[in-house]
Amino acid sequence: MAAAVGLRSDFSSEILRTQARQSRDAKQARRLLALAVIYDGGSRSDAAKTGGVGLQIMRDWVLRFNAEGPLGLVDRKAPGARPKLDTRHREALIQMIESGPIPAIHGVVRWRLVDLVGWLYDEYGISIDATQLGRILKAMGYRRLTARPKHHGQNELALEAFKKTSPPIWQRSNVAFQLEPSSKSGGRTRPG
Repeated sequence: MAAAVGLRSDFSSEILRTQARQSRDAKQARRLLALAVIYDGGSRSDAAKTGGVGLQIMRDWVLRFNAEGPLGLVDRKAPGARPKLDTRHREALIQMIESGPIPAIHGVVRWRLVDLVGWLYDEYGISIDATQLGRILKAMGYRRLTARPKHHGQNELALEAFKKTSPPIWQRSNVAFQLEPSSKSGGRTRPG
């Protein structure tokens, strides 16, 4: 059986118990109290029972404590998965969006998310979902805006000539109404 890993000599059980009382992290306090059992001369098994863990996890705590002190016993956030698009891919995506599609080459007149997903797969072999790409583009500051479609053969002069120039149908009358009490018409009568 291998020898137990020794603890740092710059701490004692009293210091660890004091830090456990002052800690706002319950898990860190539990780990400090378990290590205090070892400083008091208890076995690693007793310390593991105090901490509510097995011997291997107790050994991991000792290694973390020896390397970083009491702060090494605080849980860290997991790093998570590596992003699918690195900086190079994001820059190429920005350049592709800013330059816009070329209908003869790309086969579209405006970029949709599914078109960009296909382009990323064809260009870099990256398989990404359209929803995920939409979140990435939103985080990069892009919004999903589309211009009103315009036919390529549309003539601006023909549009101006087609617009209606007739006056509006409803016009305000010059005749003013007089209010006279009347029982039949609800109080209003027409002048006349």
